[in-house]
Amino acid sequence: MVYRFLLASLGIDSIMGEVAISGRRQKLNEMTKGKELGDAYATTLSRIKAQKGSKSRLGVEALMWISNSKRPLHTSELCHALGVKIGSEDLDNDNVPKIRTVLGCSLGLITVETSSSTARLVHSTLRKYLSTNPSLFQSPHAMIAEVCLTYLNFQCVREVSATLSSAPPTVPLVEYASCYWGEHIRRERTESVRLLALGLLVEFEEHISSQLLLQHYHKNRHWWERDSEKSSSPSGFTGLHGAAFHGIGEMVPALLAMKEWNTNARDSMGRTALAWAALGGHEDVVKILLQLKDIDPNAADTGYGRTPLWWAAKGGNEAVVKLLLEHEDTNPNTGDREYGRTPLWWAAKGGNEGVVNLLLQRGGINPDAADTAYGRTPLWWAAQRGHEGVVHLLLERRDINPNSAETQYSQTPLWWAAVSGHEGVVKLLLEREDICPNTADTKHGRTPLMWAAKGGHERVVKMLLERQDIDPNAADAEYGRTPLSWAAQRGHKGVVRLLLGRGDINPNAADTEYRQTPLSWAAQCGHDEIVELLLERGDINPNTSDTKYGQTPLWWAAKCGNEGVVKILLGREDINPNAADTAYRRTPLWWAAQSGHEGVVKLLLERKDINPNTADTESSQTPLWLAASRRHEGVVKLLLERADLNPRIPSLSGETALELATPRGHTKVVQLLSEFKGSKHSLPIPGNTNKVLKHPSPKSSPILSLLKPVRFIPGPSP
Repeated sequence: MVYRFLLASLGIDSIMGEVAISGRRQKLNEMTKGKELGDAYATTLSRIKAQKGSKSRLGVEALMWISNSKRPLHTSELCHALGVKIGSEDLDNDNVPKIRTVLGCSLGLITVETSSSTARLVHSTLRKYLSTNPSLFQSPHAMIAEVCLTYLNFQCVREVSATLSSAPPTVPLVEYASCYWGEHIRRERTESVRLLALGLLVEFEEHISSQLLLQHYHKNRHWWERDSEKSSSPSGFTGLHGAAFHGIGEMVPALLAMKEWNTNARDSMGRTALAWAALGGHEDVVKILLQLKDIDPNAADTGYGRTPLWWAAKGGNEAVVKLLLEHEDTNPNTGDREYGRTPLWWAAKGGNEGVVNLLLQRGGINPDAADTAYGRTPLWWAAQRGHEGVVHLLLERRDINPNSAETQYSQTPLWWAAVSGHEGVVKLLLEREDICPNTADTKHGRTPLMWAAKGGHERVVKMLLERQDIDPNAADAEYGRTPLSWAAQRGHKGVVRLLLGRGDINPNAADTEYRQTPLSWAAQCGHDEIVELLLERGDINPNTSDTKYGQTPLWWAAKCGNEGVVKILLGREDINPNAADTAYRRTPLWWAAQSGHEGVVKLLLERKDINPNTADTESSQTPLWLAASRRHEGVVKLLLERADLNPRIPSLSGETALELATPRGHTKVVQLLSEFKGSKHSLPIPGNTNKVLKHPSPKSSPILSLLKPVRFIPGPSP
């Protein structure tokens, strides 16, 4: 919809741009012949260029700025940019156009975002159109860089105090120009741009742009790139720092020739020019600086003690790392002062194989240098992150310890690789003869095998079980659960099969918290196939109950409504279908009826040895009583089909199932119970009808018709 309106708007503007009726008619005919938006843009641009006087230049340059700027421009920034006279020494405010004039010269292609007062292109398709037609603007980045540098070299800007935290409103372009001139100059530059940049950099330390640049950097970088203390003064951020920051290599020799520099000087963030170049990955600047006789390649920042090599390795800048390592004075093992993290530590953690390889080739490197926070080594991080290539490089060193555990929870590289399922890393670690495969963490006491089994990492489990020194029954310290217990609970069939294939596995190992076996966990969670796998073993006891409440696998399956598991367990000849828990003597049938698991109830009642009348010891509630109270009509019907059912058994409160269901308005349940004639206990209505209807609720009104007077026939007590 926006597309159509924009096309129509541009078409109308094009029509109204014609002064003669014949010209307008021609434009209208073109518009009605299915003209595309790209054609409309081309037409509008042609009209912009055809404007008289400076309007044409103003419209085109405004489009150039907006389409090539590094961030949206405020209207005042755009107007000042368009008002700069190249070659002038100071700002001429009379040459700065009004935003209304700029919008008029753009013939509708530029609009203003009201909420932010930023100038933007009328539609995203216009940006795409301009980017695919580079011939529209000649060297746009060089032109923008020249305007920015001209502005920063204006006398009125040089007079601004370098200690201000923001640009004065009288020179609004200063902030953008200070932060982005370097990005534009890296894209394109001319000799005049180079000279303007040198003029700025030679006195950069005293210029407000150095302060604004550092502020911009500090605001927009990751936390680890910042320093704990940021000075309010840009003191020390020289032109050499600025050239290194922006990565303009050709400027460095020219600056060095202009005056004496302290090439190891630190700025207010404690960094040298070499550190800035290394951080930014500016290979050409690093190469030039390292050739200087008095350069210190190990000069660390004053905040966290991070060296140029540290920055390059952290950023994965392989070419810069290579240059630094070629300098004989570079120390490859210097860690930061915060946590002692070395360049190798960062490269391994980041998975930068090329950097790791370069560092490991350097003589005197310490491959096991751990951080001071938790004692984590480069190998530990590479294994934890799954950087297989880095792990391979590190393990090729015989002086590396594959079992180095961190100090917080004693988690080893193998432990983390198994937890995360990094198969390739696990394989590499297990190939080391000195690996310890059973080392458990100190937080939960879980081994690599246990974590792999718990996570369902089948191939990792397979590799670990192929080792004869692995303990498949090692239980964790938290719950006393084995790898088989976790795999059975989580439903990892393949892992369970692998574990059961070990001759020394204990399939009945119960946890220490509730004494639940793997079969109990699988039954509780409804993992049919795992239950079948476990029951295939002759040494599995299907009636083993936990020691806390005496709950059997069948009890759990029935309570949770796991019909498939119940069917499998009932297929065992040695199963006890009436095994009740030790807390309140509640049977599998009791729980299935209470929860309304109709399919489970049906399976249980098909057994002739099931007792349908067993009540719990807490409230003397039978399966029928529970099903009636919860309106589980299907369950009630199934129970009433049993010839040995006694519907007259009252609960501890003295109510039978019918006496309970009637005042609650359970119409269908009452009807089923009233019509029941399946056993010697059959009675449509209990002996004391008045008790049932003494306080009838509104819900019981429809039921009154069901309760017709009948002859009371005494029967045996329940």
